[in-house]
Amino acid sequence: MSRPPVWSLDGLRLGVMLMAPALPGMMAFAIAIGATEARKGFAPIEAALMNLLVYAGASQMVAMEAWPQQITLASVSALALLVATVNARMLLFGASLRPWLGPLPAWQMYPMLQLTTDPGWIICMRYRAKGGNDAGVFLGGALVVWVAWLAATAAGYLVGALVADPRKIALDLVLPIFFAAMLVPLWNGHRRTVAWAVAGAVALATERLIPGWWFVIVGALAGSLAEAFLEEARDV
Repeated sequence: MSRPPVWSLDGLRLGVMLMAPALPGMMAFAIAIGATEARKGFAPIEAALMNLLVYAGASQMVAMEAWPQQITLASVSALALLVATVNARMLLFGASLRPWLGPLPAWQMYPMLQLTTDPGWIICMRYRAKGGNDAGVFLGGALVVWVAWLAATAAGYLVGALVADPRKIALDLVLPIFFAAMLVPLWNGHRRTVAWAVAGAVALATERLIPGWWFVIVGALAGSLAEAFLEEARDV
């Protein structure tokens, strides 16, 4: 465990500044979430509570698109498995943050983890890799994204109520574009190419052959297994 992180107002301001370039993309994605909530018939209070408390953009979108027509134990279990697969990356995010934020008291650390986002994690880990140790950077960046998220989802809800077909303004493209953009900072040379290619190919084949959203789960498992085998081969 590393030395305890510090807190400062300068850290909060730095977190806001570091996160600013990621805000337009996050807000575009949030607008798509809000528009989807309106299209799926969520009441305003239901949409607001989901965005305030669940706050899990990608899995929110996937869950809404895959929401079953009839609520049964099997359909809810399948939906839970799908959402858990999309959010599995958060396990790694939390583990990677522990050496930095772990020394903090639980009442400080765990509420902040609720505000973890993909771009926030990437930006903060870059800051940490350069020797930064101010927890205010994490909190400042997380809070500005959270506020922007709530504002943009509300705007998207209002827009979605007015737009009969979101595809006409390309809102259906926001999710794949967002994930494609998120891959860029994770690029680490050609080492990851094989696993990514396997995941993509298997997901595409599964989507063609099996109805529903199973391609997300199958593609993720295929990519993970491919990387595991490659790592084992390198260690031999």
